[in-house]
Amino acid sequence: MRQSRDFASVREYEQWVQRAFEAKNRRRQRAIDEDLAAMTPCNAAPLAEFSEVAVGVTSWSTIRVLHNTYSVPARLIGEQVTVRVWDDRLDVIYGGQPDLTIPRLLGRQGHRIDYRHIIWSLVQKPGAFERYRYREDLFPTLTFRRAYDALAGATPGRAADVQYLRILHLAASTQQSAVEAAIAALMDSKELPTADRVKAAVVQERAEIPEIAQPVPDLSEYDGLLGQEQCA
Repeated sequence: MRQSRDFASVREYEQWVQRAFEAKNRRRQRAIDEDLAAMTPCNAAPLAEFSEVAVGVTSWSTIRVLHNTYSVPARLIGEQVTVRVWDDRLDVIYGGQPDLTIPRLLGRQGHRIDYRHIIWSLVQKPGAFERYRYREDLFPTLTFRRAYDALAGATPGRAADVQYLRILHLAASTQQSAVEAAIAALMDSKELPTADRVKAAVVQERAEIPEIAQPVPDLSEYDGLLGQEQCA
């Protein structure tokens, strides 16, 4: 119908589908009106737009829903959560309150891991990084992967893992873009991007918050207002 399957966004696709339905239904409106005139009111309740499942959060800060794995914040480890499954997303409910929304995966045996959820528990047991099942998801960009490779090539044993996890923890605690820029600058200058060097570069680039002096009001101006009220 459109002669192309390319859409700039999901929203653009949904709007096109809605316009296509409206155009088709306009030609059928007369028949629809005749049917509606012969119908009696229906009191049926609308169908639920989502389903709910109760799942436990694993020690790796993940949940498994409909054969797919998702990461959740580390503070939920060991807790039971309710997950509302929509057609395009999952809403994680904890303590009766919405806690997290995750884009839903289709199919089976997939995973969606956010390093910001995992890193808080992983830094406490850095030896697990080497065996972590979803380890590739802990490299948010190619720059972070290059940093780890450089550390692994220059640092023996698990010391490289510890250094990299500290860098990833810094990215989760501050801004990923700032940490990535610091890594790139260090590597461009042929310096090893250790955690201390990256942290020093990020802290140095932080903008200073200006001190704004609070004006002291002149209370005598209020006396003038009272005088005007008495004159009136």
